[in-house]
Amino acid sequence: MPKKIIVLPGDGVGPEVSREAIKVLKTAGRKTGVSFDFLELLAGGISLDAYGVPIREDVIDSCRKADAVFLGAVGGPKWDNYPKERRPEISLFRLRKELGLFTNLRPVRVYEALKNCSTLRTDLIIGVDILVVRELTGGLYFGKPKFTETMGREERAVDTMEYSTSEIERIAREAFRFALNRRKYVVSVDKSNVLETSQLWRKTVDRIGKQYPGIKLEHMLVDNTAMQLLRIPKHFDVLLTENLFGDILSDEAAVLTGSIGLLPSASLGKGVGLYEPVHGSAPDIAGKNTANPLASILSAAMMFRYSFQMEQAALMIEKSVEEVLNKGYRTADIYTGKSGEKSCCTREMGDAVAEALGGMNPSSRSFDGSPENHVERTGDQ
Repeated sequence: MPKKIIVLPGDGVGPEVSREAIKVLKTAGRKTGVSFDFLELLAGGISLDAYGVPIREDVIDSCRKADAVFLGAVGGPKWDNYPKERRPEISLFRLRKELGLFTNLRPVRVYEALKNCSTLRTDLIIGVDILVVRELTGGLYFGKPKFTETMGREERAVDTMEYSTSEIERIAREAFRFALNRRKYVVSVDKSNVLETSQLWRKTVDRIGKQYPGIKLEHMLVDNTAMQLLRIPKHFDVLLTENLFGDILSDEAAVLTGSIGLLPSASLGKGVGLYEPVHGSAPDIAGKNTANPLASILSAAMMFRYSFQMEQAALMIEKSVEEVLNKGYRTADIYTGKSGEKSCCTREMGDAVAEALGGMNPSSRSFDGSPENHVERTGDQ
């Protein structure tokens, strides 16, 4: 049966990078005998413009029934003054909550070919391979109460940070489980010297860690983690964080790779997974065909790995990205002008990855490591 994928291209550069990811998905499908049914729907600012809401209930329902959901990006200054309940980002929060997506995976890998793109010294970043495991449905983003009120001549705003034992237990188990197949080392991030939630976080992670005796566990305060990520990034393997800390630290980690346009993500939980690049909608370059689609393409690889359990296909896509970078293809965010580099646009980068993927032998074991409303597209059979 074809894999049904809901595509939410979103706003800004979202449709551009999503288009290239779908191109690569189709190529990988041909190589591995998998077919797809793609259904493009609206979410974010574009849904606000069309329907007056960030995401419609029927879109969420369609996502529940899919095999996977692919998101481009949402938001932009056009909607910054909308009430908070109608901001484009609400569509993403709704999807996370309604689909039960409590685990966010953000791999951070430094490519040898891009070692000069980072602002950090080469000796610090070569070999960096970090997996950020971020709790996605708790903390400040979802805690209640959450409100702004007027008190005389002042306004007062309240956000509530809360975590339960069960929420911490389930994300901790995910982090330890992923560490089993890596370097068996987990750094758990908190602010336990100040926050009650972090004290519960640390106590609970300690208890879950005892169930994984083969995994080394270290606790680190979030401010120290932010410093050590830039000072000794190779120290880290699996980085376990609550929602807000993970959002900030994984974006900081983009400095290691040279561009946030290289970071993919997977949001997993009870059912269908959601895949999206870490970067935002970048409205300043939208429509210019200059955005880096590699984060989106690598998110497609994560879809193969986690939603379809097709590790071989995921590795093929990742190897194709590495091959294209080794050949010197560079979008504007990673172009340095050095000899051997080939400046390319969004579409050309996607074409290069698809071409590299199309030439690969799917049986090889040598691998290392514009939106349309309700238009159905059937993948290659």
